Amino acid sequence: MEIKGSVALVTGANRGIGRAFARALIDHGAKKVYAGVRDPAGVPDPDVVPVRLDVTDEESVASAAFIASDVSIVVNNAGVGGASTKLLEGAFDGARQAMEVNYFGTWAVARAFAPVLARNGGGALVNMLSVASWVGQPEFPGYAASKAAQWSLTDALRKALRAQGTLVVGVHAGFVDTDLSAWTDAPKISAGTVAELTMDALLRDQAEVLADEQSRSVKAALSEPVGR
Repeated sequence: MEIKGSVALVTGANRGIGRAFARALIDHGAKKVYAGVRDPAGVPDPDVVPVRLDVTDEESVASAAFIASDVSIVVNNAGVGGASTKLLEGAFDGARQAMEVNYFGTWAVARAFAPVLARNGGGALVNMLSVASWVGQPEFPGYAASKAAQWSLTDALRKALRAQGTLVVGVHAGFVDTDLSAWTDAPKISAGTVAELTMDALLRDQAEVLADEQSRSVKAALSEPVGR
């Protein structure tokens, strides 16, 4: 699909990968980019349009869909880590928050904007997933579970929205150099790399982005026997 001249909305666009998505869309010629954030005052870029959007609040999502009724590209990027939930002890609060934001939030935005995309010719829906979509993570099980659910949702959306001409893109990456991964010194790719690879996928009408070697190797290993 064409990015030049398009109108896009990016959730969580005030920092990290979301901001990189917004910048990449502008750089590729989008004529307008809405930055869907909980606090519009926190959007640092003057060439995007801040829109109040809390993906866990259905009224907020509906309001954003009404305001951004001219979009042809929607990027579901808003997410949380939920790392406070440990695998074998402690409260489930972090995991519940991760599921609310990463899974149900993505679902709510997709529901609200699917009719908008249909009216505007189909366009594209991009979901920021993770290599954790495919691999259980004892260190952050709530986050991994929410991403696995989000991957399943992405596949369902891809099948359901094909008839209206909407390209649904799932973006997978290992650690990306953002605040969310500041706790680890593991190898990371840049948010800009993720965004640029996603722009290339949109231009090529590709439904999946494997942004780094880790995501490519994990995807390739899915058909292997389950290890002990």
